[in-house]
Amino acid sequence: MAALPVPPAGWLAFRMIRRGSEIGRHTLTFEHQGDTLTVRIAVDALVTLLSIPIVRYRHRLVETWHGNTLSGLVGETDNNGHHSWLNAHRTSEGLVVQGSASGRYVAPENAITISYWNRRLMDGPMIASDDGILLHPRVEMRGAETIRLASGATIAADHYNVSGTFKADVWYERSGPWAGLELLVADGSTVHYERL
Repeated sequence: MAALPVPPAGWLAFRMIRRGSEIGRHTLTFEHQGDTLTVRIAVDALVTLLSIPIVRYRHRLVETWHGNTLSGLVGETDNNGHHSWLNAHRTSEGLVVQGSASGRYVAPENAITISYWNRRLMDGPMIASDDGILLHPRVEMRGAETIRLASGATIAADHYNVSGTFKADVWYERSGPWAGLELLVADGSTVHYERL
């Protein structure tokens, strides 16, 4: 378990900022039971125009790890009324994945889901956490930077740029935990994460 970057407090939370306004929260809780780690992820976002909701996003994902091995995924997403899902479990074949946009497949051994908390995500193929598609984006390490937390404090973090099949900038503390995220969304705007 030592290799997994589980935060000491057992949780991580971010506020999501778009065009200077908070639009939602992304939270993760980490529960240990023996050598099993369960990670529960919840993302809720709402974008309004003149107080009228124009985008609603709700995502739930549960990851199960045994030791340092991803052994299960169950997720559901509601993106403005479009529903998608992901289900994966480990068998003798490996991690068998099926999602609303993917057929059944056995994931490469180094593939993990795009939930961002585990820096190992940057090292291999990525399983889309909403619909199960296996992605192979380009990842470039941009080096150490200073980033701002929601409290106003700053920390040193390693910056990774992800491009190709999707675009994101991800930051991790030098000690391991996930520190920040910027995503380009469908309308061309950027959603910036500030860790609470």
